[in-house]
Amino acid sequence: MSHQRPENQRQYNFSAGPAVLPLPVLQKAQAELLCLPGIGASVMEVSHRSKAFEPIIEGAEANVRSLLRVPDNYRVLFLQGGALLQFGMIPMNLLGGKAADYVVTGSWTSKAASEAKIIGKTNVIWNGKDVFYKRKPTSSELKFNADAAYAYICSNETIEGVQYQDFPDTGSVPLVCDASSDIFCKPVDITQFGLYFACAQKNVGPAGVTLVIIRDDLVERSPEKLPSLLHYKKIAEQKSMLNTPPCFAIYMVKLVTEWLMDDMGGLEKVYAFNKEKAALLYDVIDNSNGYYKGHADKEYRSIMNVPFRLPSEELDKKFESEAKSAGLIMLSGHRSVGGLRASIYNAMPREGVVALCNFMLDFVKKNG
Repeated sequence: MSHQRPENQRQYNFSAGPAVLPLPVLQKAQAELLCLPGIGASVMEVSHRSKAFEPIIEGAEANVRSLLRVPDNYRVLFLQGGALLQFGMIPMNLLGGKAADYVVTGSWTSKAASEAKIIGKTNVIWNGKDVFYKRKPTSSELKFNADAAYAYICSNETIEGVQYQDFPDTGSVPLVCDASSDIFCKPVDITQFGLYFACAQKNVGPAGVTLVIIRDDLVERSPEKLPSLLHYKKIAEQKSMLNTPPCFAIYMVKLVTEWLMDDMGGLEKVYAFNKEKAALLYDVIDNSNGYYKGHADKEYRSIMNVPFRLPSEELDKKFESEAKSAGLIMLSGHRSVGGLRASIYNAMPREGVVALCNFMLDFVKKNG
């Protein structure tokens, strides 16, 4: 039986980011693209300070607050510059002459720590490099400094596919979390964090907007001598409209969060859906007698990003090529590590994961 899918049809997109978006969201955006209902123009054509845009940004914020149960003493900000800009903005605003603790569990926390060192003092209190970033640290391995300005983690390392099941207890030290690749994949208690952020292009919307949820006391830490667009307090005071925000991307965040609430039924149901998809894929890997090798240790496996390898690089390439012909696209691993990676974010339908699993089983039969 041929796996071939017509090139002009949507394929199952396993990209790590920019990533798959929910089909109903794309369809609604398509329907409204030329003319936003009641406005007479596209959302990309209206002023960010107009009555037309006001309910979009306010609605997006309200949805984020509802999904994550964000308390009133936190600001919800829509920024630009992606996670990489946050790697610098966080120490710029929060260090205050102190040092910060970093838990390095993969490529993105390593990059964040490197960027922070440009700004001020950092302490890498745990580094998973020696274990090839296959796991997160245990609580007994973490010794946070009581006088640290903040402690920094990444909830899910997209490249290595390792994810926190429970977040570390940092006591009175504010916990900062990069949740770029697993925000909205399950319920979280936002009050565990002083600052929780995510670039949109994995689980929130398209590239171009970054979501920052920050507690009021940390907003107040921003030093005066920072450029305005690097200053959390000034951005918060202007409700994310210090300058023109990424209007279309924020509109898409509103649609995605509506989909999570209305179509998916909230984050508890989203979590059950994601766990089921991940279990299907990991079962194929685990029952392949070593033909497929996952990267992460089992208890730290991500339900969002599944890196794996075949017995040789030649087979990796053959797998990716044949998968593409079968309508399973964007399966290459990150350029820094190679191999293969299936990103199965919220918007990846169960049918896509089943199709990948069936392809993997068939591939073993033909090439094992």
